[in-house]
Order: sequence, then C-alpha cells, then structure tokens
Amino acid sequence: MTRISEYAFKAISSAGVTAVAVRGKDTAVVITQRKVPDKLLDPETITHLFQITPTIGCVMTGLIADARAQVQRTRSEAAQFRYKYGYEITPEALAKRMANINQVYTQRAGMRPLGISTILIGPDDERGAQVFKLDPAGYFTGYKATASGQKQTEATNYLEKRWKTMESDKTVLDRAATIELAIECLSSVCATDFKATEIEIGISSTSLDETHVDGQDGRFRQMDEEERNEWLIRVGEKD
Repeated sequence: MTRISEYAFKAISSAGVTAVAVRGKDTAVVITQRKVPDKLLDPETITHLFQITPTIGCVMTGLIADARAQVQRTRSEAAQFRYKYGYEITPEALAKRMANINQVYTQRAGMRPLGISTILIGPDDERGAQVFKLDPAGYFTGYKATASGQKQTEATNYLEKRWKTMESDKTVLDRAATIELAIECLSSVCATDFKATEIEIGISSTSLDETHVDGQDGRFRQMDEEERNEWLIRVGEKD
C-alpha cells in the first residue's frame, strides 16, 4: 500500500498545476493555475476551486476526477454535521474528518488513495481565517501559508522567505496584502505574468473591504475574471 500512496503523491505534482494559499488577519485566499488543454474545451467548465459550505472553500490539485469525488464526500460530511449539530462545521473539524477518511483509503484492499492534495480555507469564529492542507495519506495540518502541486517546493521556499521578512518587520496581512502575496508567489515560482483567464482565485474574508454575499461576512466566493484582472494589474504596477 505504501507504493500506491507514492503514486498518489506523484499524481499531485504530475498534474502540472500549482496552487498557493495564504491566510491574513481576517482573510484566507487560494490561487491556482487554470490550464485548458484543448482549444475546443469551454474554459468555464474547468476549475480546481470548489465551495464546500457557505464559508468554506477548497482548491484541489491532482487528478480532477478524484477531486470531484472528494468534493462530493466533503460536502456530504459538512452537510451531515450541519444536520446533526445545527451549525456549520469549522474548517479544522472538516479537515480532520476528511483526513481520517483519506487514511482509511490507505489501509483497505479494494480502495486506493485519491491522487489529490486538498487545501481548505474558511473562517473560524474563535481563530479567524484558517488554512488547512490534507494529503492522500491522511495527514493534515494548519498553515499560515502553503502550496501544492508541481512547484510546491519553490512556492514554499518563497513563502518562507517572505514570512521571515514580515515577522521581522511585524507586518500584519490585511485583505489586500493577503491577495497580493498569493498572486506574487504564484507569478514568481511559475515565472509568468498571468492573464486573468489563466488563474483562479478563491477568497473567504470577514474584512470590511470584502464584498459580502447576502450581507453575511466570511462567505467563500470565487473572483470573476474582471476582479482577477484588477488584482493582476495592481500587483504588476506594484513591481
């Protein structure tokens, strides 16, 4: 089964897509590449970002078919929690539950670990913005910033350097700074000036600057092409 787990980890990086997640004071952001392999495909139907609950979203890196199966299960677990306890599940509780399920896939014959890495983002009433990453073996942990996919190592190194500088300067990431850091990281490691159609950005923020869906803060949403373009221009001008 160890060999099969290794194949699952290999599938994550061989998908050729990199995703980055950053959490700030009141905002968590995920950004991922969007690659359209065929000119005849409708690019709007290709996504690695998924909404799980009104406030929790995720980015899936790896085999997209496995990702869709995992999203269905994750939504089901979140819905069952809501039905049983009467309130929405927290990002940490959801990450723990899905990691436990992933771990079972590594120990049973007739099941294979899913070839995906999952990054969950969402707000916690007590802890603020949260980011959790799960791997196919069932390991999960919380992050200030993380990456997955083809350029995971390079992106992690970039984020570590930036974080060290921010800690020495005592910088606190507000909503704008969180989004900009995520874009800068992905652009830097991929050595590409992205167009709005080549990336996807998901955000969950309780900031007053955020557009609150249904008048409620902390809602997870995907940025549309126009908004993504505005942020790309803003980051480009900053450089």
